[in-house]
Amino acid sequence: MIGSLTALQARINGSLGAETGDGVLAGGISFGSGLVVVLAIAAVLPSGRAGLRRLSAAIRERSIPVWMLLGGAAGAFTVACQGLAVATVGVALFTVGFVAGQTTGGLLLDRVGYGPAGVVPVTVRRVVGALLALAGVAVSLMGDSVGGIPVWMLVVPVIAGAGVAWQQGTNGRLRLRVQSPLAATVVNFAGGTAVLIVAVLAHVAVVGPPRGLPSDPWLYLGGTVGVVYIFLSSVIVQRTGVLLMGLGSVVGLLATSVVLDAVWPAPAAPPLPIAVLAAAVAIAGVVVAAVPWRRPRRGRIRRG
Repeated sequence: MIGSLTALQARINGSLGAETGDGVLAGGISFGSGLVVVLAIAAVLPSGRAGLRRLSAAIRERSIPVWMLLGGAAGAFTVACQGLAVATVGVALFTVGFVAGQTTGGLLLDRVGYGPAGVVPVTVRRVVGALLALAGVAVSLMGDSVGGIPVWMLVVPVIAGAGVAWQQGTNGRLRLRVQSPLAATVVNFAGGTAVLIVAVLAHVAVVGPPRGLPSDPWLYLGGTVGVVYIFLSSVIVQRTGVLLMGLGSVVGLLATSVVLDAVWPAPAAPPLPIAVLAAAVAIAGVVVAAVPWRRPRRGRIRRG
């Protein structure tokens, strides 16, 4: 379900960007609405208020490094890319590139020990998985419809995925520091909203105001959908563990992306068979990278 909501958010933000003619503004609306929702939840829940108090005290005491507060910048870049590219290239193509960037970025960040789990060694299995994820991108580019797509629309999903891998490591370390997933989520949305407000103002100053805001209310639900899947993640991971939840999210994300493009096609989305094959290759890469394939130990034969 988490992966499905992620794909749905990408389609909503992409449609809002197409309607307004301003993908950066669409990202700002998505992040800003998400910030309002998560602040309301934090204000209602006692654990949220306690987490925000610890966060405020740590910021005043300067016991939290500034870089731990910047995870939202990567999220801001991701939703802006959704608003700029998804309506043209489709959810499936965007998602395959995103997963490839997230897988390879996570591989490098684990190797240097950036995440809360510390240094995770680079194994053959993880390298092969990352290469398969990249192969999924190559497969998705086989269709004739992608020939006229600007190169940047094919590159930004990969960069966004790598950025989210960094964002997850950063937010994970902040959660450990303040002992509050909700407070870390507030920081994520607040930082992303601030970055996007500046980006929107600069964009409007250069190209002028957007065409206008659409009246369809569902186009403004991207931020709320983002808050829902973030909170579902924090609840489900306690029961399933990070590995199982991550695999389920990627499978749901890629599968839902293919379905969305099938029933709600974008102009330059790859043909359905190619999208299905690309998603399957990317899913195989994630499974190879994440699932430990260990041979069962043979029982020792007792003598005597």
